[in-house]
Amino acid sequence: MKNKHYSLKKRLIGYTSIFSIILGCIFVFTAYKISLGEINEILDSQMEYLAERITHHDLHPIQSKFDKARHYHEEDMFVDVWAYEDKNYLYHENHLLVPPVSKAGFYRQKTTHGVWYAYVMPVGNYQIQVSQQEKVRQVLALELAGSMFIPYLLIMPFAIFGLILIIGRTLRPLEDLKNELTQRDSNSLTPLDNQQYPVELRATTTEINHLFERISDSQQEQKQFIADAAHELRTPITALNLQTKILLSQFPEEENLQNLSKGLARMQHLVSQLLSLAKQDASLNQIDSISKFKLNNVALNCVEQLMNLAMQKDIDLGFVRNEEIEMQSIEATVHSIVFNIIDNAIKYTPCSGMINISVYDDDNFGYVLIEDSGPGLEPEEYDKVLKRFYRVHHHLEVGSGLGLSIVQKAIQHLNGELVLSKSAELGGLSALVKLPKILLIKTLD
Repeated sequence: MKNKHYSLKKRLIGYTSIFSIILGCIFVFTAYKISLGEINEILDSQMEYLAERITHHDLHPIQSKFDKARHYHEEDMFVDVWAYEDKNYLYHENHLLVPPVSKAGFYRQKTTHGVWYAYVMPVGNYQIQVSQQEKVRQVLALELAGSMFIPYLLIMPFAIFGLILIIGRTLRPLEDLKNELTQRDSNSLTPLDNQQYPVELRATTTEINHLFERISDSQQEQKQFIADAAHELRTPITALNLQTKILLSQFPEEENLQNLSKGLARMQHLVSQLLSLAKQDASLNQIDSISKFKLNNVALNCVEQLMNLAMQKDIDLGFVRNEEIEMQSIEATVHSIVFNIIDNAIKYTPCSGMINISVYDDDNFGYVLIEDSGPGLEPEEYDKVLKRFYRVHHHLEVGSGLGLSIVQKAIQHLNGELVLSKSAELGGLSALVKLPKILLIKTLD
């Protein structure tokens, strides 16, 4: 099966290395052929010159001796001079002699001792022959080619290392693009800057920007639909809820009316949560919403707004720690976070229960801790309750399952953290909100 996941950088390095090796082999072969041609030309001239020199002396038979056990070099040449009338010369044990020729020239012959080159020159009644092994020339050409290849072989590791650096640097924009996309969250749909990427990547970044635009448009349509639907539903549902209460006041024992009232209350709560979600998304996308405020004042304001609900259930709602903390963030979003958590705690805390709130800071973060004496959650449910429409104690209180989901999303946008655990003091749920005191603009991108 073909591997679908591969490294472009490793593939380029591998192909370049293989190409370099093939190129080196071609270089050696070419150098060998060129060297052999030059050697043949030089040694042929020497053989011709040697035969010419012999003609300037008194010719007499000369017999060369070949030792098959000896290793000969390029300067070793065999000289034979024999008379045409001496037929026995042709049957010499070395079998190096070329039969009589009519004109001088170079000849190549196969013998029992390999292939030989011979320059033959007929002079009167004599024939002069200068011979040399072909193997000698081939070995010399191979040595010359090898001596030229050694520098190439020594430089090759450094060349490959250099290619690795060059390829890595050339492909750096791909890594930069990957890092830029990795650092973005699901709401970071600002266009990529094409100017910082090479021409080869601009087509890709342009298409990514078009994709971001389509996703952004789709998200805006969805958010607008939720906001419009929630806004349009709020008025008729409120009217139905009022009419139902009127009916209940007239027929308090009617069970179907009671069920209808509970259903309308749950629907009204869902619409309120949807509106809160739409407002939250709108505020998170506006950098101008960042302002300075005090975290303890926001928490106090939430307690004041929800005190009436707590008093209806005779819940002891108050602060056990309330430090003054300066924040530079989106106040409306922070208010929504604290309000939803306290509201959720009031819903699931039984009558005559207790809810403790602590506001404090540590270094660059502000903390809001809300603990209640309710039934709490099992550890395996901490992550589940942060998902939309997931409810645990749905039989205890009317709700939509959106509260903690909205809180989690808002905290993430503010670069904060929500930690759920069991309250050591009250035994119920402990919700710790950790928010940076100064919200950096880049977290909103």
